[in-house]
Amino acid sequence: MSNNCDVIKDKLNNYLVTVEMSSEDKVLRNMLGIVNAITRTNYYQPHKHIFSFKFDSSKVLDLPKPVPFAEAFVYSRNFEAVHLRGGPVSRGGLRWSDRAEDYRFEVLGLMKAQMTKNSVIVPVGSKGGFYVHFTEEGLTRDEYMEKVVECYKNFLRGLLDITDNIIDGKVVYPKEVIIYDKEDPYLVVAADKGTASFSDYANSVAREYNYWLDDAFASGGSAGYDHKKMAITSKGAWISVTNHFKTLGLDVQKDPITVVGIGDMSGDVFGNGMLRSETIKLVAAFNHKHIFIDPTPDPLSSFNERLRLFNLKGSNWSDYDSKLISKGGKVFERSSKLIKLSPEIKKLLDINDNEMSPEELIKAILKADVDLLWNGGIGTYIKAKTENNLEIGDKANDNLRCNGEEIRAKVIAEGGNVGVSQRGRVEYAKKGGRINADFIDNSAGVDCSDHEVNIKIALSSAVTSGKITLEERNKLLNDMTKQVEELVLLDNYKQTEAITIMQLSPTLTVNILSQFIDILEEEKVLERENEFLPSAEELNRRAISGEVLTRPELCLLLSYSKRSAYHELLNSTFSHDKYFDAYLIDYFPEMMQKKFYNEILSHPLKHEIIKTVTINKIINQLGGPLISIVKREIGAPLCDIIRSYTIICEIFDLDDIWETISKLPTNIDYNVKIDMFTEITKLMRRGISWFIKNLKHPINISETIEEFRVPAQNLRKTVGTLLVGETKIRFEEKLNYYTTSGVEESFAATIATFDNLISVFDIIYVTKQTSGNNKEIAKAYFAISDMFSLDWLRKACYRQLNDSFWRRLGIQSLKDDLYDKQRRLL
Repeated sequence: MSNNCDVIKDKLNNYLVTVEMSSEDKVLRNMLGIVNAITRTNYYQPHKHIFSFKFDSSKVLDLPKPVPFAEAFVYSRNFEAVHLRGGPVSRGGLRWSDRAEDYRFEVLGLMKAQMTKNSVIVPVGSKGGFYVHFTEEGLTRDEYMEKVVECYKNFLRGLLDITDNIIDGKVVYPKEVIIYDKEDPYLVVAADKGTASFSDYANSVAREYNYWLDDAFASGGSAGYDHKKMAITSKGAWISVTNHFKTLGLDVQKDPITVVGIGDMSGDVFGNGMLRSETIKLVAAFNHKHIFIDPTPDPLSSFNERLRLFNLKGSNWSDYDSKLISKGGKVFERSSKLIKLSPEIKKLLDINDNEMSPEELIKAILKADVDLLWNGGIGTYIKAKTENNLEIGDKANDNLRCNGEEIRAKVIAEGGNVGVSQRGRVEYAKKGGRINADFIDNSAGVDCSDHEVNIKIALSSAVTSGKITLEERNKLLNDMTKQVEELVLLDNYKQTEAITIMQLSPTLTVNILSQFIDILEEEKVLERENEFLPSAEELNRRAISGEVLTRPELCLLLSYSKRSAYHELLNSTFSHDKYFDAYLIDYFPEMMQKKFYNEILSHPLKHEIIKTVTINKIINQLGGPLISIVKREIGAPLCDIIRSYTIICEIFDLDDIWETISKLPTNIDYNVKIDMFTEITKLMRRGISWFIKNLKHPINISETIEEFRVPAQNLRKTVGTLLVGETKIRFEEKLNYYTTSGVEESFAATIATFDNLISVFDIIYVTKQTSGNNKEIAKAYFAISDMFSLDWLRKACYRQLNDSFWRRLGIQSLKDDLYDKQRRLL
């Protein structure tokens, strides 16, 4: 077969030499490139009325970026479709597109967004879309939808025709398919625009093909997790809201906040979102039909009315009890020509006009001076001043769209997708607004779906073996709903907290972040122009002027740092260390950990789950930029850094300490918490360096923890009493700073010792070499530091640090040398 292909290619290439016009030559070469990129097709399977082709996208010339890992094209008389994947293990929704000419471009943009969003879960992003060739004309609504559903199912049949299966633990190729790529058995889909209720149809096709994932093929079906019922997406986005207001010293569960919103109470994200707190004062909202304004709402009565509407099937703002709307408020029709404005509305929205068109009123709502703008709708409503509506690509809302610099809300939460353009986010953030990005705020949905898929995969072998029945599995899934929710929301909490730490950390300067962007570009993980990240010149200007990167920009860097780390670890075997089995077990709900322990340990995606969990953990705490700096400073691969990081966390219980800081009350200044987090990350960085430089690799994690944990814990409890001179003075100054800031004294003392805890490892090392006493050697160690002013020298070195990589490397080497000399003096 390959010889015949080569002969044909040679003939075609010879023909192309004779083509005289460059435009024709380019078209023909692109067509040849597309044919050469085909890796699978169902064309040779008998009795097919749909045809599917799989492509290695990297072999196709001039594709718009990002170029997918692979893509499939499915065609029939009634529809055509594409499915774009970011990697071999990927997931994302399939949408019913209405864009006949450029649906691939639409799906590509969605895949790019999904790639960013999926950094918190195991699979990378994918996206699919299908366009039907018929209209509703001449059909009843039911007949039309029946044809659409059949197109959707045939789209999936086309994909499964060229997808490998797993039978009895072995990969099995599809029949009558010529294959030019590697084994590829993982295909998972999800709901999207127009397909929200199609999951059961998808799973019926999976069963038709006896596909190994069964009803894990499409999450959220009748035996899956109902996202609206769980309110999982809105709960995840509300964590972002809570985090934003926490930095302002407000508790949104107790303190009243004024809100304007996009959506209505029948919707999942908007409806559930506006039920997250009883102190919400929803002053205005709009959907495609109505504009709701309640200038001075009573929080409790308005909450109860929103709850009633949420439970009322198919409710709209027109169903809101007008008696509960405060003076001057009303529900207006968006179809009205003009809307008369009461004095209360004019005061609320800070406008002078007596009447406005509905479009003008909505723009005034978006610009209102409130605490929170909650987006739970569909469409892009905020852009940057430098962008035009054509670039946004959402014509339906062109007349409503505002610029980021015009938004006066203190916080924007993006429960819906693409409510704000990325450049609009940056513009809003630059003027002091608090915002993350949609792929951060609403990631709980994909996280929940990923947990569902992996739980079903783990339980499938138990069903097959007869350990449980399918009915028992379904009951267990339902019983575990609350625990799945807790696991998902914990991911949201840690990720939003990580962004806040990146934003406020004194160690992450603009120049260091600029270096990190350069590293990501060198790795070909990121193209800053595609993500609207600042150029090197703009970053240099910000560094000089004292400006920083905005939260939306940091959100991108956090996500890309996780993608970069995962890519580096693809072929790493660190996840084979049995120590990380605990990470795998903890990924699953507690209710299934004991009974299905063996099924979890034999999970087909065991190593992918461990790598994802580990990457999220280390980057959420240390930050992607700092990890890249540590890698370059000590010249170690990421897998060794992970091993050392894991050891230092376990020895000093740093995860528990981190959680305690996270839960400190809002009356403690957030910058104090940042200082405490910084003390932990400094200890982590030093500990990582010490273990990599002093132990044989690969480090045995369990043995090292066992060797160092007890003596290190004992020294940690007494180190404060062993310090002398300048070191003791600095310890007492830090202790005083934390206690006067409201931190409980014993916990403050724990944090204050961190600056000296790195010395514990040298002390234990010398004790082991000399068979001495830990406490006596520790006294001598700190006495030597005071006698030769070594700690003063190290601090002096630290003050010479700047953002130059080579200067940092030299100074870090000098500091390490001082520690080494101090140890040798013992």
